[in-house]
Amino acid sequence: MVDSGFGNKVISLIGVGKSYRSYTRDIDRALEILTGKVRHYQYDALQPLSLQVAKGEVIGVVGKNGAGKSTLLKLLAGTLQPSSGQLEINGRVSAILELGASFHPEMTGHDNVYLTCAIQGLSRQETAAAYEAIVNFAGIGEFMQRPVKTYSSGMVMRLAFAIATHVDPDILIIDEALSVGDGVFARRSFDRIMEFRQAGKTIFFCSHSLYQVEALCDRVLWLDGGRVRAEGAPAKVITAYGDFLQQESAIVQPPLVTATATAEAEAEAEAEAEAASTATTVATPVAAQAVPRVMAVKVRVDGTEARVHAVQSGKSRIEVEVRFLSVAALPVPSVGLVILGGDGRYVASMGTVNDGIALRAGADLTGSVMVTLPDFPLLKGCYVIEVYLLCEQGLHIYERVRQVAELNVEQRGLELGIVTLPHQWQVL
Repeated sequence: MVDSGFGNKVISLIGVGKSYRSYTRDIDRALEILTGKVRHYQYDALQPLSLQVAKGEVIGVVGKNGAGKSTLLKLLAGTLQPSSGQLEINGRVSAILELGASFHPEMTGHDNVYLTCAIQGLSRQETAAAYEAIVNFAGIGEFMQRPVKTYSSGMVMRLAFAIATHVDPDILIIDEALSVGDGVFARRSFDRIMEFRQAGKTIFFCSHSLYQVEALCDRVLWLDGGRVRAEGAPAKVITAYGDFLQQESAIVQPPLVTATATAEAEAEAEAEAEAASTATTVATPVAAQAVPRVMAVKVRVDGTEARVHAVQSGKSRIEVEVRFLSVAALPVPSVGLVILGGDGRYVASMGTVNDGIALRAGADLTGSVMVTLPDFPLLKGCYVIEVYLLCEQGLHIYERVRQVAELNVEQRGLELGIVTLPHQWQVL
């Protein structure tokens, strides 16, 4: 429904919920109709919630699988109708949910563009005006005249994304699709969504990448079991949700001997890294470069380079050197470094963008940067270093290099915890 009296609000949910009837046996549905006796139980995919969204807001949605995130987004997209409450939307909605789910497999890409745009409310003339831009963005050329059933999954993703972001929506709904396809298209899709954000479009962004949710969103909604667990400032909600995931992981799984990424980091890597490297050296021919790549990572402890190090807490000097290959058509990338503990928790991180360091690339498009951690402050334990190559804004991930080094930290004293803090004692 559209409310002309919205003012600055573009979305209004008042007690909106979604439930389903579930029957143990197929015959129970007929028996319920015939006898009038209830033979079903109700599954509440989304408990009644109320939410007001202003024009230009970027709303993040987080939660585990089955939390109700996709149900909420489908209600906003109009592909589901609420079971209760009042939902009002003012403006054209474009949703990137199950990419390509609305395509007819027997129809050509060309015809599917017109079909999908018609479903979105565009006239044939409006679709014709946007068609060339859609085709150029998708980049699948002659395949536009072939049936969609002959497309690879990547081609379907490209076309679906191109259509969704070229219908000039007022509200964009993104479900785990900040970056889709290969490295080049992933960067282009990221840039496209950033254009929407900068243009003041209203965006609902659902992702397991908590880092990106916190960086991109004005407000975050945490769903758990179909209920709103928390809503508010990104940093506050993301911190609470991260702690929740960590506590749950500690209950379900025993401590790991070697640090591995947490569940949300794994999902982020799958969604955004075209090919996550497990080696410390990656060589890529310049001619084949489409997006920036890591060429080599070296980790030295007290001057010694290795993969596994013995580290003295409060004494050892750690140097991490990253060599990368840039691309002429893109800005010079940025570099991030993460230290994970034995339970997969992020212990510390640092990045060139966050620290205001601008990287450079030479005539051969290569560049390098080194970060030094003097008097390593972490206390005893096993830690792992990971390196990220990101876009110039420090948001889009080009490549993630896992476990570039393992740090086995020893200490002399009996301090407890993770880190030794600078402190002074004064006897009074």
